[in-house]
Amino acid sequence: MSALPPCPQCASAFVYEDGALLICPECAHEWSPSADAENAKVWRDANGNALQDGDTVTVIKDLKIKGSSSVVKVGTRVKNIRLVEGDHDIDCKIDGIGQMGLKTEFVKKA
Repeated sequence: MSALPPCPQCASAFVYEDGALLICPECAHEWSPSADAENAKVWRDANGNALQDGDTVTVIKDLKIKGSSSVVKVGTRVKNIRLVEGDHDIDCKIDGIGQMGLKTEFVKKA
């Protein structure tokens, strides 16, 4: 038996199939499973290139670190990024600084 995705509106796990549609009995939301594949989020860098987990990116602007006097300089290469949902799209580890969250608008694919 294949596992069905949770409801995109209420996150209920009690989803069932009815023909070509998936239906949530808790909120009555109906959607097509093929629509989920079409609406998948694509993260893009400042130049419009698609980003993926594990990519290497370069910072294109000096970025002040909140709560610190440190700065991430232009040209800093960040390896093995992880893309996440939220305000900051990239979770990464920068040498000499540590764990950081970056926005995709301030990086370009290396």
